[in-house]
Amino acid sequence: MDCRSRCHFTKIDILQLALLAICPSDVQKQRHRLHLHKSRHNCNLQGCTQAVFFFFLLSWPLCASDDRLVIGKYLSPGTALISEGGVFAMGFFSPSNSTSSGLYLGIWYNNIPKLTVVWVADQVAPITDNLSSSSKSRLVVANDSNLVLSDDTGHVLWTTNVSTSTIASSSTSILSGASPMAVLLNTGNLVLRLSDGTTLWQTFDHPGNAFLPGMKIGINYRTHDGVRLVSWKGSIDPSPGNFTFGGDPDRPLQVVIWKGSRVYWRTSAWTGYMVDSNYQKGGKSAIYTSVICTDEEIYASLTLSDGAPPMQYTLGYAGDVRLQSWSNESSSWITFAKYPTRECSVFGYCGVFGYCSNSTSGISTCYCLEGFEPASTVDWSLGNFSLGCRRKEPLRCTDGFLAVPNMKLPDFYLHVVNRSLDECVSECRRNCSCVAYAYANLSSSSKRDSTRCLLWDGDLLDMEKVVGTWGDFGETLYLRVAGAGRGTRTSALRFALPIVLASILIPTFILICIPKFKEMSKKKYGENRKRRALRVLSISDELGQEIPAKDLEFPYVEYDKVLVATDNFSEASMIGKGGFGKVYKGVLDGRDVAVKRLSKCSGQGVVEFRNEVVLIAKLQHRNLVRLVGCSIEGDEKLLIYEYMPNGSLDAPLFKCKRKSVLDWSTRIFGNNQQKDVTKRVVGTYGYMAPEYAMGGIFSMRSDVYSFGVLLLEIVSGSRISSTDLIEDFPNLSVYAWNLWNGGKAEDMIDSTIMANCALDEVMLCIHVALLCVQENPDDRPLMSAVVLFLEKGSKLLPVPNRPAYFAQRNNETEQRGNSGHGIQNSNNTVTLTDLEGR
Repeated sequence: MDCRSRCHFTKIDILQLALLAICPSDVQKQRHRLHLHKSRHNCNLQGCTQAVFFFFLLSWPLCASDDRLVIGKYLSPGTALISEGGVFAMGFFSPSNSTSSGLYLGIWYNNIPKLTVVWVADQVAPITDNLSSSSKSRLVVANDSNLVLSDDTGHVLWTTNVSTSTIASSSTSILSGASPMAVLLNTGNLVLRLSDGTTLWQTFDHPGNAFLPGMKIGINYRTHDGVRLVSWKGSIDPSPGNFTFGGDPDRPLQVVIWKGSRVYWRTSAWTGYMVDSNYQKGGKSAIYTSVICTDEEIYASLTLSDGAPPMQYTLGYAGDVRLQSWSNESSSWITFAKYPTRECSVFGYCGVFGYCSNSTSGISTCYCLEGFEPASTVDWSLGNFSLGCRRKEPLRCTDGFLAVPNMKLPDFYLHVVNRSLDECVSECRRNCSCVAYAYANLSSSSKRDSTRCLLWDGDLLDMEKVVGTWGDFGETLYLRVAGAGRGTRTSALRFALPIVLASILIPTFILICIPKFKEMSKKKYGENRKRRALRVLSISDELGQEIPAKDLEFPYVEYDKVLVATDNFSEASMIGKGGFGKVYKGVLDGRDVAVKRLSKCSGQGVVEFRNEVVLIAKLQHRNLVRLVGCSIEGDEKLLIYEYMPNGSLDAPLFKCKRKSVLDWSTRIFGNNQQKDVTKRVVGTYGYMAPEYAMGGIFSMRSDVYSFGVLLLEIVSGSRISSTDLIEDFPNLSVYAWNLWNGGKAEDMIDSTIMANCALDEVMLCIHVALLCVQENPDDRPLMSAVVLFLEKGSKLLPVPNRPAYFAQRNNETEQRGNSGHGIQNSNNTVTLTDLEGR
C-alpha cells in the first residue's frame, strides 16, 4: 500500500504544516486541529509528507508579522515586513492606488490610515510586468550579503550593492558563522547586518524624501561625503525628482536645497546652537533638532518627545521642506513649518547687495542695503530684482563699518576659526578688499572654545531680514560703507587746532590748572564710576521695594585696585577657568582673594551678574565660600571671593583616595540648619531639570530637582554622570530609582560611610532625593517640604515616580544597529559653569 492509500490529509493540512514550520507563533492556534487528524487516521505524518513539507519550506514566503528577512526567505507582492513595535511596514505598493503605473518596494507608516511612504528602493526601475500577487518578483538576502530585488525573469531591479571591501572587512564575522539578515526597525530604518550586530548597509544612510527621528543629515569633513534627501518627481511619482536636501562640503555650517546642480535655498551659517525645539499647538508634543559638531563631521538629528505623534521633515517635489505632524483628529498630516518661507527667500532672488524682507503692507519684497541703490530702477520697479544693487559711492580702505542686525548672512564667505571679536574685526579692517564680516562664539556647542569669524571680499548674495527661521534668529552683519568714519577725523582736527593754540597762548594758566583739574576729574570719575556700578546692582525685593546696592553686606571694589591685586590679570595669577570666565588669585588689602573675571562672550548679562552678587552676598555659612566684593567697569564684571587654599569639597567627596575624610555626619551637616543653604552653581546637563534644559521653563521646582541630584551624589560618592555605573543606566538618578524599586537602595551607599552611618537617615535621604528628581515637576515636593522631611523624618512619604532623563536608556537593538561606528552622541550638551570655592 502506498502513502496515498494510508494517509488522508488534505492539501490545506499540508499547507498548514508548512506554515507552522515557518511561523512558530501560529502553533498554538493549529495544535488542536492537527491532533484530531493524527488520532483519526493513526498515520505516520513525517513519512507521508516529508518531501512535500521540504518543498514548502523552501518555497513559502516569510510570515506577514516578521520584522526581518534572512537567507532562504523572500518578500514578494502581497507580503510585508512589520517592525517589532508595529510602527513601520515594508512591502510593495502603488502610489496611484493602481498597479498600472508599476509596483515599488518601499517603507511606510503601518499605523497611519493614509499611505505615507518614507523610503523607496526601486525608484528608477519599478516592477511593470505581472503586477498581481502571484508575481514571482521578490526581495531576497543574497549569498554575497546584499539585498537584491528581481522581477519575474530574474532581472535585477535594485540591490544594496555593498562593496566587496565592506564585506571583506566583515569576513571574520561571516567565517565565524554570523549570517546576514535585513531587519526593519521601529524607527523606519532597514538595516542589513550580520547576526553578530555588524552593520553592512542601512536605509538611513541612503534616505528618500523623508527626514525621520534617528536619522542624520550633514557632512563628513574628512571624506566630503554627506547624506541627502531626494524629492519625488511628482505627488504620485516616486522616481527621483529635481530637488535634493542636505549638507554641502563647499558651504560649511549650512544646510542646502539644490534644484539639479544649482542652489535653490540655504540656511544661514550655523551659530552654535545645539538643540532647536518645535512645539505643536498647545505645546504638548515637540520635535527637537540636535546639532552635533566635531572635528570630523557636523550633522543634525531629530528626537521626539514622549507621547508625540509621528513627525518628520519632508522634501516636496516642488522644492519645499515641510515639518509635518500626524493628526489623528483630522486623519491628515499637519504642516507647522515650511522652508523657503517666502518667494524672495529663494537663493539669489534679490541679486547682489539686495535682501528679502516684508514691506509695511506685509508683502515680501527686495530692498538694497544702506549705501546701495538698485542697479536697474526700471527692472526693480517691474519686480525683477535679479540684477541686484550697486554702491552709491566707491569704497576707500579707510571707510568704517555699519551694523545691519537680524540678517540671514550672505553666501560665499571665508570661514576663519579661533579668532576673538577684536581679531575678526582687525582681519577685515586691514584687508581693503574685505566688504563685510560677522562673528559668533561657538563655545556653547560641542566644539568647545571655538569661534566663527566670517569674512566677505566680493559681492554679497542671498540675504534676508530674519524674524525667526531655521535654527536661530538673524545675526548682525557688519558692512563696510562708503563715508562711514570719515567725518570723525575731520571734526577732530577742527577742534584740536583751537586747543593747541590756546595751550600756546596761555601756558601759565595750563600749568597751574591742569594738575588741579586732573585731580578733581579723577576723583569725580571715580565717584561716578562707583555710582554707576551701584545703580546697576540695585534690585527690587519680592515686595517690589528698591534695595540699594550700598546697603548690601559687601563692599564695592574699585577696578584699579583689582588690576593691581591680580598683576593686571596675568597668566601667572590664573588658578582656574570655567564656562563663564577665568579665576585669578590676588592680594587685596593684605588678604588673599580669588577674583572671578566673567568673559565678555559668556552670555551672562547684567541681570545674571546682579542676581549672583545679591544672592551670594546674603549667604553666610561656614561651608560656603564668601563673596568679598564686586567690581564693574564697562564690559568687565568681576566677583571677588575669599581664597580657599584647601580647595572645594569636590575632591574629598568624589575622589577615592580622599573619600574617607568625609564621614556621614560631616556630609549631611546635622542639627537644625533651616537657614543654611548649600550652593553649587551648575548648568551641566545632569543637574538641570529637564523642563529647563529642553524648553527653558524654570520654576521653584527646578531648583528642587538640582538639590535632589546633589543629595544622591552625597550619599553615593559618585557624580550624576559617573562612568562607573552599570552601562544600562544613563545617570545616577535612574540607577538609584531602579535600586529603590528592587529593594536594593543600600547598594548605592558609598562604602566609605557604610560602617558608621545611620542607615535610616541615609535611606530617608535617598527617598527624598528620588522625590526631588521626578520627571514631572508637579510631582516634586516644595523646598519647604524637603527641609521638613529631612528634619523631622516621615514614614508616610509618597512613592517616587520615575526620574527625569529616564528615557535616555540606550539598550535598544535599534540603537546598536544604527551606530555602526561606535560613536556616542548626546543631545543638548550645553554647559554653563561650575563654580567651586577656592
